[in-house]
Amino acid sequence: MPLLRRARPDDLADLLELTREFNAVDGHDHDDARVAHALGPLLEGDEHGQVWLIEKAVGIGEAVEIEEAEGAPAAAGAGPLGYAVVCWGYSLESGGREALIDEFYVRDRGRGVGSAAMHELLDACRAAGALGVFLETEAPNESARRFYRRHGFQDEPSIWMSRGL
Repeated sequence: MPLLRRARPDDLADLLELTREFNAVDGHDHDDARVAHALGPLLEGDEHGQVWLIEKAVGIGEAVEIEEAEGAPAAAGAGPLGYAVVCWGYSLESGGREALIDEFYVRDRGRGVGSAAMHELLDACRAAGALGVFLETEAPNESARRFYRRHGFQDEPSIWMSRGL
């Protein structure tokens, strides 16, 4: 099972590598400077949210090895197994603090790493006082929606809208 560890400022290089992989998998543009700027406040404190690294779990006195899957990125097994970014919101409808899972990426998929990490992440959100958790996925990404549904997330009838400022 993986272990979530709060990311620190000295984890920035690993996080940038992971965000590059995540954006490549999802087909999004990536800008190291923009991502590093956005990660800064999250790595320095808890006011806006939290960043977590997914690492190999440590059992009682021994490391639990997770075999690399064929076709996994070359870096799998050589560093963090993935990462998660949670940002805080506040809502009258929810009655207080909400968590937005802004990014959730696991290098080695289909082996239970993501499920164990999601379980720990939801516990961390609860411990931070969040009353609900939201996330969004790309419309054509049915496998991601199946994963999230297995972890208790539901499709919402509301439509998210956005615009730049």
